[in-house]
Amino acid sequence: MTLFASQSQSNDRIYTVSSLNAQVRLILENEMGIVWLVGELSNFSMPVSGHWYFTLKDSRAQVKCAMFKGNNRHVTFKPGNGNQVLVKARLSIYEPRGDYQLIIESMQPEGDGRLQQQFEQLKMSLAAEGLFAQSLKKPLPQQPQRVGVITSKTGAALHDILHVLKRRDPSLAVVIYPTMVQGDGAAISIAQAIGRANSRQECDILIVGRGGGSLEDLWAFNEEIVARTIAASQIPIVSAVGHEVDVTIADFVADMRAPTPSAAAELISRDSSAQTDKIAQKQQQLRHAIQFYVADKKQHVNQLKHRLDRQHPQLRLNQQQQHLDEISRRLQQIMLKKIQIQQQRITQNQYKLSLYSPQQQLQHHTTTLVNTKRRLLDAMDRQLLNANHKLVLAAEKLDTVSPLATLSRGYSITRDDKGELIRRCDQVKAGDQLITTVTDGKIHTTVNSH
Repeated sequence: MTLFASQSQSNDRIYTVSSLNAQVRLILENEMGIVWLVGELSNFSMPVSGHWYFTLKDSRAQVKCAMFKGNNRHVTFKPGNGNQVLVKARLSIYEPRGDYQLIIESMQPEGDGRLQQQFEQLKMSLAAEGLFAQSLKKPLPQQPQRVGVITSKTGAALHDILHVLKRRDPSLAVVIYPTMVQGDGAAISIAQAIGRANSRQECDILIVGRGGGSLEDLWAFNEEIVARTIAASQIPIVSAVGHEVDVTIADFVADMRAPTPSAAAELISRDSSAQTDKIAQKQQQLRHAIQFYVADKKQHVNQLKHRLDRQHPQLRLNQQQQHLDEISRRLQQIMLKKIQIQQQRITQNQYKLSLYSPQQQLQHHTTTLVNTKRRLLDAMDRQLLNANHKLVLAAEKLDTVSPLATLSRGYSITRDDKGELIRRCDQVKAGDQLITTVTDGKIHTTVNSH
């Protein structure tokens, strides 16, 4: 059977490794966008370049991360191994190694970070639905006859509201709808109080709020159930949560935001300077509209900034810097290894050189000479001892046949004046001079007769 490749298969693009990694990086960065995730920091390092490199992990997986110095200078705490953090990041790939990694744009401790992330996510979701639209805001009554206050019956916010209303308009009736404003169940309690006020229809306007606190303390006013209940209310609602710097989801949904509970009471109460109040109300509406407009434009700018960041030369510079840091690390490892090898060679050469150095050779030959001399002296001593022993033996043998030994036994030797040995009497005649050797000397005699 003959197989024929289709035209599309024959035109398939053939990638190089580098072009494939570049293409995958573009897909990750453009398609995935921004992600939020929580994890534990490990392998945290800060090279001299100022960038941060670390691993983000949980009990079952891990991912490599890079946070460049343009972003990490905004981190308000000192990160370290073992920290649980929430990060805002975009997916990328480190092309030289083909490693999937995260480019971190922001980092914060997990607890505060989770709440802030939830706040931003709910804010964007509700804004996308149109719950913050100015067209949905109900106008506040010009001269309310009865105001409802939804807050804690023991909190300072209620005291401040009542004090302002009594000072500005003692005739204004107040209905208090006590509710929880913090902790588990607070959001449901606030929503129920708003629903109760709407079902009774006994108030012209509602103030919903509490005193200041941390993001966690104010969290009930960031819950979705509270936001949707405020949006569904038929009675105009003024949000008065926390201090002027505190902003909650309830502030965006409410028909009007007051910076404090006291300011909310000032806003809705009648005063001799009604025109001033009207102007203040318009200012508040304008400020609220500007805040929403600014928030919307800021979100749009952030989106454009994110798109620009993906094409910004700094991104490429950061990637090159990361590549440079990687090469620097590998170069250090290679140099250290080469230095170790050279040190080992130097040590080996020093050892070999020590074996063949003149001093070592001289010491070796000196030792050999001393040993040879000692052996030679020992041999000479042995030779002398043997020779002496042989000499003694030879002397003893010689002594046994020596004439002196014979003389010592009483014998003598006689010679004529010519030194000839006299062995027989017929060798001498009268008048011959003879020399007789005895053991202790010589005797000279003259032969008188034969």
